[in-house]
Amino acid sequence: MLVPKVTPVIAKPAKKKIVSATKVSGKKSVPDTGSTIQKEPKKTKTGNKEVRETSKTSHKKLSTNKSSGKNTKNDNLPGLIVNPSGLPVSAKKGIQLKSKKNSVNRIKKIFFQLRFHTSFGQELFVSGNHPLLGNCEVEKAIPMQYFDEEHWNTSIEFNEAIDEDTEITYQYILKNTDGSISYDWGTDKKINFSKLAHTEILCLDSWNFAGYYENTFYTEPFENVLLNHNKVKISAKITQSATHLFKVKAPLLTNEQTICILGNCKALGNWDTEKPVLLNRTEAETYYTLPINLGKESFPIAYKYGIYDTKNQSFVKYEAGDNRTVFDYGTPGRLTILNDGFALLPNNTWKGAGVAVPVFSLRSENSFGVGEFTDMKLLVDWSEKLGLKMIQILPINDTTATNTYTDSYPYAAISAFALHPLYLNLKAITDEANAKALQKLEKERTRLNALDTMDYVAVTKIKTEFARLVYAGAKDKTLASNEYQQFFTQNEHWLVPYAAFCYLRDQYGTVDFNQWPAYKQFNLTDIQELTNPSSKAFSEIAFYYFVQYHLHLQLKEATAYAHKKGIIVKGDIAIGVYRNGVDAWQNPQLYHLDFQAGAPPDDFAVKGQNWGFPTYNWQRMREDGFAWWKQRFEQMSYYFDAFRIDHILGFFRIWSIPMNAVEGIMGHFVPAIPVHINEFHNNHIWFDRDRYTKPYITENVLWEVFGYDNELVKSLFLKKTGTGMYELKAEYRTQRLVEAHFKQLDQDTHHAKIRQGLYNLISNVILFDSEEADGQYFHFRFGIEETSSFRNLEAGTREQLKNLYVNYFFRRQDDFWMKEALQKLPALKRVTNMLVCGEDLGLVPDCVPDVMKQLGLLSLEIQRMPKDPTKEFFHPNDAPYLSVVTPATHDMSTIRGWWEEDKEKIQHFYNHELGQFGEAPYYCEAWINKAIVLQHLYSPAMWTVFQLQDLLGMDETLRRSNPAEERINIPADPHHYWRYRMHLTLETLNQANDFNQGLFTSIQASGR
Repeated sequence: MLVPKVTPVIAKPAKKKIVSATKVSGKKSVPDTGSTIQKEPKKTKTGNKEVRETSKTSHKKLSTNKSSGKNTKNDNLPGLIVNPSGLPVSAKKGIQLKSKKNSVNRIKKIFFQLRFHTSFGQELFVSGNHPLLGNCEVEKAIPMQYFDEEHWNTSIEFNEAIDEDTEITYQYILKNTDGSISYDWGTDKKINFSKLAHTEILCLDSWNFAGYYENTFYTEPFENVLLNHNKVKISAKITQSATHLFKVKAPLLTNEQTICILGNCKALGNWDTEKPVLLNRTEAETYYTLPINLGKESFPIAYKYGIYDTKNQSFVKYEAGDNRTVFDYGTPGRLTILNDGFALLPNNTWKGAGVAVPVFSLRSENSFGVGEFTDMKLLVDWSEKLGLKMIQILPINDTTATNTYTDSYPYAAISAFALHPLYLNLKAITDEANAKALQKLEKERTRLNALDTMDYVAVTKIKTEFARLVYAGAKDKTLASNEYQQFFTQNEHWLVPYAAFCYLRDQYGTVDFNQWPAYKQFNLTDIQELTNPSSKAFSEIAFYYFVQYHLHLQLKEATAYAHKKGIIVKGDIAIGVYRNGVDAWQNPQLYHLDFQAGAPPDDFAVKGQNWGFPTYNWQRMREDGFAWWKQRFEQMSYYFDAFRIDHILGFFRIWSIPMNAVEGIMGHFVPAIPVHINEFHNNHIWFDRDRYTKPYITENVLWEVFGYDNELVKSLFLKKTGTGMYELKAEYRTQRLVEAHFKQLDQDTHHAKIRQGLYNLISNVILFDSEEADGQYFHFRFGIEETSSFRNLEAGTREQLKNLYVNYFFRRQDDFWMKEALQKLPALKRVTNMLVCGEDLGLVPDCVPDVMKQLGLLSLEIQRMPKDPTKEFFHPNDAPYLSVVTPATHDMSTIRGWWEEDKEKIQHFYNHELGQFGEAPYYCEAWINKAIVLQHLYSPAMWTVFQLQDLLGMDETLRRSNPAEERINIPADPHHYWRYRMHLTLETLNQANDFNQGLFTSIQASGR
């Protein structure tokens, strides 16, 4: 499909104005600071720390007379949805104001002034949860007027009485010249009318760039767990005499510190650090606030925030940067609110460490052959002893599709919402009536739990059977309970379709709903009838409600336990959905079911990866406001504080493979700007459609691929063309046809060799036809230089084709892919306050780091996978602050396993990255493993996360003897059995005092 090239316009920051330090009241004033700006912050050194420097807050009196001459009419903002902002809305029109009790006529007008430097053609709007601000509907947002190069303003007037309990939440919106939208980040710009006794309000605001480090500390894991104790209560009441309300944020203060303010006037202490004015922060607020009467002071007033120690009752230090300045002297009856953004304090000092392990890999003395949600408590106990602050797990959704070991693949969930029954603890659901039945399973439980690896089929079978036994006696009581009813109501949108799907899967013996004799297409009326309590099928269907309810309780209990210990839990959102799962059945319009998602070839999978998932229909998802994604994030938030977006590159473009292909090598990126046929002529490239798009098969190629079997292959699968070359017979022209043929034959090495050879012939092309392009547009096959088709071209043609190939993959797409990501990721990030991390690995477009930085998404940095192609390794010391560094992920071998794979590379690593002389040891000795762990602990990254195996590898007595048994996944193997379990019990690990204390000491010493 031809996609036009577009160039997104990125919001520009306000230009900086620096005011020289001056003498104020006999004291030297400190530098002036200002509004948040939408670009990578400038850094200024303060001792050994780096802090962000922003421009001056030059608050000017509002004027409605001056204009830039821009068109400021309220144009509809195209391509947007109702309330993508994340502001509170009602079910009706986007309003969620408190119930009306007492109406007052005090507030008549609110002025909004935003400090922001725009480029020509850009426009600013203000939106909020009040009818006068458009009820959070972006297309009804109020246009602002250009005042000068650094300020925009607007106002709203109230003609009717206002509910005194009204609280307006608002934000600013930037419309770029290309129609794209940027949002002022956060939902904490608020005006609470119950606290005001004024007739006018002037809001002097700064833009909050989503990429500022500080915003991370207002996400759920920090607000609710990690920094929850860092709040000091100091009372300060807004009275009618207050002329100004100062508001500023500072997330990294300790629990004995608060923000203070000093300035060059009497009311602000005349810079006397012995008598600073303290600000207040209530439990529910993000801002520190100070209402104050400046009516008797001379303007402009220079001021600055600082830190005050409430325990020692002493001033600690000023914020960095220049003075802030307020010019608005106020008028009777008006309150000026200064939303000053963030205090300029060190913002990259918080660091944490975590452990990554799949739940199924946990082993306790009481688990049933697989890790369970209840086992997570023991992992929490161990993490607390080490000083770890995060537990990271793999997806835990239900993957029950075939009832075979292939269901062990955690990224192929039949529901993006349902939890996997595999993790159900049987003892926790057992009542007195079933205690003996559970006891009878003890011998089998012991056997399964003693296995080195998980027996997926046996465990799931036993757990399902026993859960049915418990359900038979407990269903009536459970389904009638208030707790269950609340769970059902909260999850009905996915729970009912999921349970109906499971019932039909069991009835018809397959998850492929296309083969069902009934209910092939999801019809809400039919499903409501099927799942009605009066239905004959209800008891069977409600079994799945019962199981999901108990899984929900067990996981909630485990995560609540982690929170009490000061530890957060990070989940994993898979990039795809199972082709024959509930989501595709219920909402097929949201997916391209005629394509398969995957990844292009890399060092780990030379033929690429074919995950089999359908690709997303982003256009349809955008039309309903990404409702499915919002529900998915909401579901994640019930259990997790943070999540990893698997293959975040898929939000920029996805590797799309036709259904007739088996290997990922047959795909191309979608969306992508294709190559037009004229580009070949314009670049003086000889063009032959058949030569470039059809498999290149000659005698030499056949000998190269099949050796002495080439005659057999020619006789069975090929036919000669008129040009002396060969082509595949019609019944073998696609990889799927070849696959189907060989499935009927003996599964031996000879047949596997011939099958792979035929796959190689089919992929021996240079170009793919672009879909629906009438032969005028093409996509390059990835890695054309490795094909014999390319190698057999004339040298000049090869060079010219390679130049166009490089342009296709690494030049023309970048701006277009940035535009794609900015249409999805900001809207999705706004609906959740969880900490979002992206797995940005693989063939990373140049635009990805910038987009992730703009949105404040944490990147993933891996030592053995440098993103800089000029480097052999990535050093943890080079990690950006907003990132997660790790030696390895579940898709890789562990540190010890990697050490035994490529000896030449390991030698380079040993000498240059570890700084060791001589020959590298053949095996990864414990001290080497520890050295690598320490490198990561001392990284400047916010988070460092280790696979459990890599931490145990530091100790010769605790580590597994064979590192090859520690690997969780092999991406190149589509049939890999996910069954790794830790070889020690969590109880044993908790008692490994010497190891635990040593690692605790290392983590503390690193500042994590």
